Amino acid sequence: MNNWLAQIRKTVPCHRPEDAALDSAEAAVLMAITDSEQDPHLVLTKRADHLSSHPGEVAFPGGKRDHDDPTIVYTALRESHEEVDLRPDTVEVVGPMPMSVSKMGLKVVPIVGIIPQQTKLVPSEHEIASIFQVPLRYFLDHPVDDYTEREFQGVHYRVPCYRYEGYVIWGLTAYFITDCFNRLFDAGLEMNYPRPFS
Repeated sequence: MNNWLAQIRKTVPCHRPEDAALDSAEAAVLMAITDSEQDPHLVLTKRADHLSSHPGEVAFPGGKRDHDDPTIVYTALRESHEEVDLRPDTVEVVGPMPMSVSKMGLKVVPIVGIIPQQTKLVPSEHEIASIFQVPLRYFLDHPVDDYTEREFQGVHYRVPCYRYEGYVIWGLTAYFITDCFNRLFDAGLEMNYPRPFS
């Protein structure tokens, strides 16, 4: 693809959730994409092993909505600042994507944002073990050889499990990546699974 960022800016607003869904969201993550026209990267983290929730897992920066957060976008930016020292004023917020529900039962909204390629990110020593970036083209160019299963609103899904430089990207994080790439780039990554969830 020659113009990744133009496609993202054009297509994300077409998939904006209804305001009611955004108002009811309980958590948000930031899908931060670097602003390289030819080779944009997606920012991901590996959570610290001592955390009580999702220890050692790959995740987007983000977290639960505080009572005084004015919007769910604010939540994503606040949590990203806390976790990886990403200043909110450096993020071009493109918009929210459809909500999903975590295995803990939280309604989570992914927010797509574009950040300067040279942004220096610093992991919170209390929450984040490491920060890494994956080229967007990696998710499109590499065949999927493993899947995890999840259910959302009565539909059973087989979610691709990605492996990149020793990191395993699975679960809700992989679901958001796959869903986003299908919507924005017509990636054709199959997730619907015909058998009933049991």
